[in-house]
Amino acid sequence: MKKILALIVMTTLIVSCVSKKKYVELEGDLTETRGELQKTTIEKEELEAKMAKIEKRVEIYNAQVNSLQSDNADLTASNNQKIDLLADGSAPMSENMKAKLQETLAKLPTESLEGAKTLKDSMNIAIAYNLEQSINENNIENDGDIDVKIDQTVVMISVADSLLFRSGSYTVSSKAHSLLSKLADVIQAEPSIDVMIEGHTDSKGIHTETIVDNWDLSVKRSTAIVRVLQNKYKVDPARLIPSGRSSYVPLTDNSSYKNRARNRRTNIIIMPNLNKFFALMVEEEVVSLD
Repeated sequence: MKKILALIVMTTLIVSCVSKKKYVELEGDLTETRGELQKTTIEKEELEAKMAKIEKRVEIYNAQVNSLQSDNADLTASNNQKIDLLADGSAPMSENMKAKLQETLAKLPTESLEGAKTLKDSMNIAIAYNLEQSINENNIENDGDIDVKIDQTVVMISVADSLLFRSGSYTVSSKAHSLLSKLADVIQAEPSIDVMIEGHTDSKGIHTETIVDNWDLSVKRSTAIVRVLQNKYKVDPARLIPSGRSSYVPLTDNSSYKNRARNRRTNIIIMPNLNKFFALMVEEEVVSLD
């Protein structure tokens, strides 16, 4: 009987120990599971916050796209309206020419055409924009001797006398050829422009065996530049206009050597020619029809 009782007690103790051990293990699992759940909850909240930010950005992006599409639609309608006008005031444009014009205008930034009220305005802006791109590509940069200004549709490159000529001379300096080569590339890249070469002197008088006065010097210098562009760089002479202004359009007074040096300059004025632009388009159209 005592043996049986002892066996029962031992069995009870063993079962109790096993159950307690299992309980501790389960309690540990529960704590771990709760920790994982809390971590997952935090990660879920972080993901939801990121998703909300992404959705907001997508919303803003879609609004911008819709706005751009609306702007482009308005611009296209405006350009079509302008293109439907008579090209030169006397003859309507063909559908092929309209398509080419629309393609040209579509390449321009929307804001650059905001001030254009007529077809002529739009095309002048397009030509000036192309010129600006070409000037940048050819690295005709502003420095002490060269100043590039774009005033609406006219590009003016002002070159200091010291870069182009020796004092009192109208022979083009060899160091000017790098600039003139780049300028020729710009002119050749845009056939619908004319180029005026405008010579300026200071007020100091000059008279030699070959130069009568400052009028003569300014004209001879502009003509010398034109000849280099025509003969060395093969620019069509029909597009070049030499001009002399003598000392009568100074940048500043002639009271000092520094000021006189500023006034001695050559302006290279690049001017869009809309009639040439349309003539070239008509020529292309005739060729394509052939």
